[in-house]
Amino acid sequence: MIVCVAVVGHQNNPLYIQSFTEADDALKLHHIVHCSLDVVDERVNNPKKSGPMLNETFLGLLYPIENYKVYGYLTNTKVKFILVTTDIDVKDADVRNFFRRFHAAYVDAVSNPFHVPGKKITSRTFAERVSTIVKSFGFSSAA
Repeated sequence: MIVCVAVVGHQNNPLYIQSFTEADDALKLHHIVHCSLDVVDERVNNPKKSGPMLNETFLGLLYPIENYKVYGYLTNTKVKFILVTTDIDVKDADVRNFFRRFHAAYVDAVSNPFHVPGKKITSRTFAERVSTIVKSFGFSSAA
């Protein structure tokens, strides 16, 4: 189950963050997303350790923490997508498919002529599309 998704700008500024749990966990999830940015920077800036993953946008499992697993995705424009899930055994193919769909929704949102680049994404259509993608997570390989 996905508990949080985030879009973070190339200067580590939060562009969009959405929690899918109770309000009590929201602050904790924001902190987890913020901490994951260090791992993303480490993987991007240390090509010796990341090896063949350097040219790939999917960063994979960034780190497991308590009851969560944190996954990352880096666009060509250095915008980072973070996914926090509670599932213990998530297939990489499902996570890749999620990020592919999430990236497409992001591109549509920032392609809006009224969107100001580098500012928070406030589009209601984007939020609804993200909710739809989150609800279908894990079922995409069966469909």
